[in-house]
Amino acid sequence: MKVRSAIEEVLKKVGKPLHLNEITKMVLSAGLWIPETKTPEATIAATIYEDIKKKGVGSSFAKTGPATFTLRSAGGTTAKAAKVKKVSTKSFSFTDAAEKVLETLGNGNPMHYSDITKAAIGNAWLKTEGKTPDASMYAQIHMEIERYTKRGRQCRFVKLGRGMFGLSRWGKKGLAAEIEKHNQRVLETLRKQLMEMDAGEFEDLVGRLFGEIGFQDVEITNRYKDGGIDVRGTLIVGEAIKTKMAVQVKRWKQNVQAPVVQQVRGSLGAHEQGLIVTTSDFSKGARTEAERADATPVGLMNGEQLVALMAEYNLGVTRRSHDILDLGEESGPERD
Repeated sequence: MKVRSAIEEVLKKVGKPLHLNEITKMVLSAGLWIPETKTPEATIAATIYEDIKKKGVGSSFAKTGPATFTLRSAGGTTAKAAKVKKVSTKSFSFTDAAEKVLETLGNGNPMHYSDITKAAIGNAWLKTEGKTPDASMYAQIHMEIERYTKRGRQCRFVKLGRGMFGLSRWGKKGLAAEIEKHNQRVLETLRKQLMEMDAGEFEDLVGRLFGEIGFQDVEITNRYKDGGIDVRGTLIVGEAIKTKMAVQVKRWKQNVQAPVVQQVRGSLGAHEQGLIVTTSDFSKGARTEAERADATPVGLMNGEQLVALMAEYNLGVTRRSHDILDLGEESGPERD
């Protein structure tokens, strides 16, 4: 029996809404469907979500709650389902939607990125008009893993085989956990070292960092009393997008407050974007002021973000690696 028919058989027999966990257990225990993967619940979820997405009210299935479904009657949803209050949904980014799917449906098991995408779209956690959402999902998760790896931090995702992803918090132990603890200690020490630097050296370091990121025409300006702005430069993205940036750096232990954000905004030149970089953090008022709708937004980078970015571009840290063998994997994100 095909998986869709098996799901319908179980829901018809029970006659009431069931959670995905219950549907999966009943399908397997009754031998209605033999799964070809190690994540049968993910396959069942993807089948239901895809059917609802494609057919709408014409689908055999109706969602009655979080990961809970029933069969529709000939004239619409069943009476029991009709009484259920509609569950509000929130649209997420690709990676946030992937985390939501894995957390809700993964049950501690990795899922293929295409199943993650189908479940995210079917559950309205992801809204996209792209023609290749599967490829976008794979690329976004893969890029996040690479970015966090470069920063010496544990990513929320982990790749577990060809096209399969899980959540790192499911198995945060062993070598990976020890490496993360070590890297975190190094970053904390680096942050303390920044606090001990001379103010001029710190400004120079931030200037070097921005040069590594992709800034051009970087100029250290504070020594010439340039209205509180310490670094100016132009951020180049893809050799086409050019953004003039004015940066104030704060080698502080106390949190940056709202007046500093106002000062930076008042010091901006024509067509400039503002950014404040601090070794400490920002108060709630400063964050609110930076995002004020009726004013030019000002970017904020706290100490944790600063040292993570330094690690990504190998400033102040030494990167060591070890060869770990694994079974071969063909290139590309295709499913087995």
